[in-house]
Amino acid sequence: MKQNKLFLLAIVLFVASALSAQDLISANELAKISKNNDIVVVWAGAQDGYKVHITGSVSIPHSSLCTNEPVRNVIQSPEAMAKILGSEGVSSDKTIVVYDEGSGKYAGRMYWMLKYLGAPNVKMLNGNMKAWKASRKPITGAPSKVAATTFTPKVDANQLATMDEVKKAVGNSSYVMVDARTPEEHAGTADTQLRPGHIPGAVNVNYETVLDAKGLLKSNDELKSMFESKGVTKDKTVIAYCETSVRAGIIYLALKGLGYPNVKVYDGAYLEWQSTSSNEVE
Repeated sequence: MKQNKLFLLAIVLFVASALSAQDLISANELAKISKNNDIVVVWAGAQDGYKVHITGSVSIPHSSLCTNEPVRNVIQSPEAMAKILGSEGVSSDKTIVVYDEGSGKYAGRMYWMLKYLGAPNVKMLNGNMKAWKASRKPITGAPSKVAATTFTPKVDANQLATMDEVKKAVGNSSYVMVDARTPEEHAGTADTQLRPGHIPGAVNVNYETVLDAKGLLKSNDELKSMFESKGVTKDKTVIAYCETSVRAGIIYLALKGLGYPNVKVYDGAYLEWQSTSSNEVE
């Protein structure tokens, strides 16, 4: 009987996923399957935010998979990231559900990292912790006890853009670059220690605009209209970035869910770009 229920639930989730085309899972859906051995739930926000977390979830702050060389917050080697993930019970064979406090940017960052590492089944909790609490689902302050496992990376380099590719993309009509920062950062009017402005030709889609007032990802129709109005179309290779590409992850998730075939994150981001004096900004 239990197996039949799990089978039926799997069908429901499959159908829901197919209809939305987004790698999302609702709080209600996750609550029903969170104790399944094939599911691992990952907190991707700052370590302090794990003080109250989804019961059974493990803490892997997105920053723990990063280094500050050559610039701040770039990903470590695949082997180093895989070691950290495995030590917290995260296997690439499992369905991995990522979440954060509600902004979506940290969960989006972790989502992209895992897709870069080749994890086939990754989902973001739609609405993140905000939705989980609103649905009155189980939370705890006790750290989860998990057994270490092996995460086997199968790196998909097509998900990552290097500075050399960004240079190639500037002025190239087959590319479109999406700056996920605020309009002020994009325009160069924000208070910053960096060179003000953006990568030449980049369009601005503030990451916050892909979410609604409740922190849920907007509908596919809304997202499609928003991106296409900025010239972000499926016939182009899309490169998303922000200051350190934390905010770029949720843009990546939304576009992949819309069926965009070629979407990448520039991990070095604007921080790396502007630090090279020969690179122009506008």
